[in-house]
Amino acid sequence: MRLRSELLEQIVEHARRDAPNECCGLVHVHDGEAVAVHEVTNLAASPFRFEMDGRQLLRHVTAFEDAGDEGGIIYHSHTRSEPYPSQTDINFARDWPGWLWLIVGLAGAEPEVRTYRIEGGAVEEVEVSSG
Repeated sequence: MRLRSELLEQIVEHARRDAPNECCGLVHVHDGEAVAVHEVTNLAASPFRFEMDGRQLLRHVTAFEDAGDEGGIIYHSHTRSEPYPSQTDINFARDWPGWLWLIVGLAGAEPEVRTYRIEGGAVEEVEVSSG
């Protein structure tokens, strides 16, 4: 999976802008390369969880599918903890097989970004190249 540095910066900026609340969104992936970042409103407006706006989510996922792509990256931020999937994240991932999960951790002095595959409750960190 390749995620250009400017797209990664868009995600980090979204996390910083929405802090202290969590941010959330989607990354459209085509042929193993991220091609666009789509911010989604966090209806929970909470520093502890995110709830994606269903209308926005449906619009973006439909566009991905219309382009012939399945899956992509769901991203969100952790404003008070390391960027590791919480049990809530793992539960949410059950409904999104094949998608990767990118988490921006804002608890430290600098943002930390990590990406995971969450399948059947198992969490596996995956490498995403940027540049």
